Amino acid sequence: MQEAFVINWGYVILLFILGGISYKRKSLDLLGSLIMIFMGITIIFSAGVKWFILIVLFFVLSIFATRFSKPYKEEIGQYEKTRTAKNVISNGLVAFLMAAFGSYYLPLAGGFIGAVATATADTLASEIGVLQEPRLITSFKKVPAGTDGAISILGTSAAIVGAGIIGIASFLLGVIPDPLVAIKISVISGTLGCFIDSILGAVLERRHYINNEHVNLLATICGAIIGIVSVM
Repeated sequence: MQEAFVINWGYVILLFILGGISYKRKSLDLLGSLIMIFMGITIIFSAGVKWFILIVLFFVLSIFATRFSKPYKEEIGQYEKTRTAKNVISNGLVAFLMAAFGSYYLPLAGGFIGAVATATADTLASEIGVLQEPRLITSFKKVPAGTDGAISILGTSAAIVGAGIIGIASFLLGVIPDPLVAIKISVISGTLGCFIDSILGAVLERRHYINNEHVNLLATICGAIIGIVSVM
């Protein structure tokens, strides 16, 4: 018990280091880094290190996708250098809540995987998808890269791969003991959650009824619900 406590505090120290690096490299602003650290500490001591590692994996994949083809993204005005506290909350709040109570109710593990898979899939779809001319999900008409509600084959493929990575990792870490179930939860919830994000973007965000943070939050809620249903 004491050994596990020491190990957990070791991860907390690493979390502070990660937060500091994220702020210094301007991947997150100061408040975003602090919120990430708070969420991470809560997850470590409530759900465990394995759940926390999945959040870190999402964060690493997001950074990779954001910096991928950076010069081209800057050229077309689609490079998002620093994410804010709003981004952290909208993408991480649902997974944070699932993890905080997941050890008490098993289906919440599915909700956690669903939320993380959705956030990962959506981020990779957005960051990788801008490299290909997209179409609006509601009409399939060609639109400029970065249009709310736009989808592409490249972006959708990246979303499925990203969701699958979360599923494989959740099995390897023991969050979901069955590999097929883990991949099923992550790919289905991540892919559907990503499409829901695009639909909300096309129908509501383009009309300025809601903003991008609202879309991300609603999409991760849907992803979590799909994940819970998938594991029951």
